[in-house]
Amino acid sequence: MADIKYRRILLKLGGEALAGPGGFGIDPTQAEVLATKVKRVYDLGVQVAIVIGAGNLWRGKQGLEHGMDQATADHMGMLATVMNALALQDALERVGVTTRVQTAIEMRSLAEPYIRKRAIRHMEKGRVVILGAGTGNPYFTTDTAGALRAMEVDAEVLIKATKVDGVYDGDPKLDPNAKRYDRLSFVEAINKRLGVMDTTAITLCQDHDMPIIVLNFWQEESLEQAVLGEPVGTIVYH
Repeated sequence: MADIKYRRILLKLGGEALAGPGGFGIDPTQAEVLATKVKRVYDLGVQVAIVIGAGNLWRGKQGLEHGMDQATADHMGMLATVMNALALQDALERVGVTTRVQTAIEMRSLAEPYIRKRAIRHMEKGRVVILGAGTGNPYFTTDTAGALRAMEVDAEVLIKATKVDGVYDGDPKLDPNAKRYDRLSFVEAINKRLGVMDTTAITLCQDHDMPIIVLNFWQEESLEQAVLGEPVGTIVYH
């Protein structure tokens, strides 16, 4: 077996990872591709917890622009993450990965309630755990939920999956001279407002020495490279 650097990870996915070409909805084919990528690191012996967003189904910002109460908009987003979690669970089970969904908002007929020690036990038994419904509270992003759950399940690294091969000092799609960072400190990530994750999430990771790796999830073998400790994307740490 390969020499694995990170044996328990928290993978933070945007809801768009499940979307079709238009960027909205749940595309079963895309879910299968995503599940296959997760299975590759699972097969290495890595314990995996996943937090997924809901940008493919609902963006609270749109509701706020029309005068919607933020708590209502946020709760709708949390429910949408559960739909994504169930879709991803189905895709993972179909490629042979035993999976459990736990939710911060109880809905026992669909998923287990989030219980920290039970989530850890599932991973120890070789199950992937998908943690839905964010933190269960409005006003917190799924980035923050990812950081919080990473600490709670004793993950060794938080991997932020994106469509870009790391963190840049500008938009690489608009600026061909944008510089990519191989390494960043937490303080640099916050002070330079580089959009790694939201400030609350980065601060949580800083306070608890949780490294963040930002990588292009769709780049071949990028996730495997990350868990093996090979250079990939941008690592944010002290």
